[in-house]
Amino acid sequence: MARFLINRLIQSAVLLLGVSIVGFALMHLAPGGPLAVYTLNPTVTAQDIERIKVAFGLDQPVYVQYLKWAGGMVSGNWGYSFFGGQQVREIVLDRLPATFLLMGTSLALALLIGVAIGTLAAVRRNSVFDYATAIGAMIALSLPTFWFGLLAIFFFAQILGWFPAGGMMSTGGSGFLDLLHHLVLPVVVLALVLVAQWSRYTRSSMLDILDQDFVRTARAKGLKPSRVLVNHGLRAALVPLVALAGLQLPLLVGGALVTETVFSWPGMGLLFISALSTRDYPVLMAILMVGAVVVVLGNLLADIIVAIVDPRVKLHDE
Repeated sequence: MARFLINRLIQSAVLLLGVSIVGFALMHLAPGGPLAVYTLNPTVTAQDIERIKVAFGLDQPVYVQYLKWAGGMVSGNWGYSFFGGQQVREIVLDRLPATFLLMGTSLALALLIGVAIGTLAAVRRNSVFDYATAIGAMIALSLPTFWFGLLAIFFFAQILGWFPAGGMMSTGGSGFLDLLHHLVLPVVVLALVLVAQWSRYTRSSMLDILDQDFVRTARAKGLKPSRVLVNHGLRAALVPLVALAGLQLPLLVGGALVTETVFSWPGMGLLFISALSTRDYPVLMAILMVGAVVVVLGNLLADIIVAIVDPRVKLHDE
């Protein structure tokens, strides 16, 4: 297990290094470079551009800039925003809890509902419920997240008035209930696509497990159907779903970006759109790396859980 963990940590470090190099290169290869917002402004003189370059260290060779930036990211000095001069670390970390709250709640909701629907669909295969969930999953996977978000705002916020159309708190409001009231719509929209995928994967996995000999043996022993389903079928079917949850973290991060934009949720997704519109490259790079770390750590955690649950994975890597 130690060798397995070391190998995964090395792979994760190499992957993050690659992401940082590619991201940093793309920022410099973009039209106008990191200072495009200044160079394209006719009121900014050439002397001003030179002073700004010196202030942000952009007058140095690109590889020197990268090494300084990478060293700062590791040490906690993420640089300063091009607008306002605020520390990038403070800007990003201030938005991080809102994004984690949205993603974590959506992930938990999607797991509970997706696994439950997939299990029932497998038990009632070829029934009306099975066909209905299959059609619903196809529709959810075929339509973009922002469309569901706009539809949810139109019906539940504008027409019915059940939930607020955006934001994280009401003006002058506070408390858990107010937060929960604002959280419902973005969480449901973000979890919808994940529910569709996990319900189909759970159904497929459960159908394979329920046809195995050890399940037939458990039934032959006279165990209750519910006990056979939970203790034997569902436990074995959840192993591939753990790995799937790790692989779908990029989808969750991307969905959070869209969902936060639609619902004006004050997280990293909304910050990313704002920084992109103003070409605030230090903030964009910090968001890119934080997102990459979240995805890599999520996949690493999923690998560790699968290795613990399924001994064949450990033996293969060792």
